[in-house]
Amino acid sequence: MLQQGLVVFAKNKKRISAFYQQTLGLLVEESDTSHDLLRGRGMEIVVHTIPRRVAAGVVIAKPPAPREETPLKPTFVVGSLEAVRRAVEATGGYLKPASGAWHFRGHIVLDGWDPEGNVVQFKQAV
Repeated sequence: MLQQGLVVFAKNKKRISAFYQQTLGLLVEESDTSHDLLRGRGMEIVVHTIPRRVAAGVVIAKPPAPREETPLKPTFVVGSLEAVRRAVEATGGYLKPASGAWHFRGHIVLDGWDPEGNVVQFKQAV
């Protein structure tokens, strides 16, 4: 099966892995101290631990603030934005209120971020 992929570098691998597992319905296919390989629905996400010396300089606000300085924003088609909202809340991320959603190319679109502030976009078909 064709797999589209994304690597997410994380200060807290366990927490970020749980976020992507629950929001996207992915399963852990492989796990060790350096990374988790998550797969499902034609995609794979590798959650990779950043080195301790680098992690020491990374400050994660509570609640997490979006890291908007990156030029990339991954987008994921999901079956239900409400199911994503429940998963986001359970794993410490953030999803903008439903009133902030917009319609684009047959989808309802809503931005949020994972527990470390990495901005992501979720789209539900209309």
